Amino acid sequence: MTELIPVFALTGFVILFGLALVFATSLLGPKTKQSKVKQLAYECGLEGEGADSTKVPVKFYLTAILFILFDIEIIFMYPWALAYKDFIATGRGLFIFSSMAVFLAIFIFGLFWEIRSKALEWE
Repeated sequence: MTELIPVFALTGFVILFGLALVFATSLLGPKTKQSKVKQLAYECGLEGEGADSTKVPVKFYLTAILFILFDIEIIFMYPWALAYKDFIATGRGLFIFSSMAVFLAIFIFGLFWEIRSKALEWE
C-alpha cells in the first residue's frame, strides 16, 4: 500500500491543478458576450443554406462504436496471443486461457445480440 502513495499524491495534484486552472481561467478570462453573428457557422460571408443542425442518422454512430469496440477486442487479443506461450511455460496457461475465453464469450454474446436486434441492418 505504501508503494501507491506517490500515485495517489500525483493523482490528487493533477486534479487540484486542473481545477485551479479552470477556476483561474473563469476569473481572469474575458467576460465578453458573443454576438449572434459570431455564433453562426462560417459560410464565406453568405447566408447558410438548410437547417442549422445537420441530422446524422444514429446508424452511423452505432456502426462507428461497434467498430471501435471490436477493434479494441483485437487489440487486447494480440498481446495475449504473443504472451500465451510464456504463461504456459510458467504453469498459468489454463488460467490465462480461461480468462480469455470468458472475454471472448462476452464479445461473442454481444455480436449475437447485435445480429438479433438488427443493429447492423441499414434498412
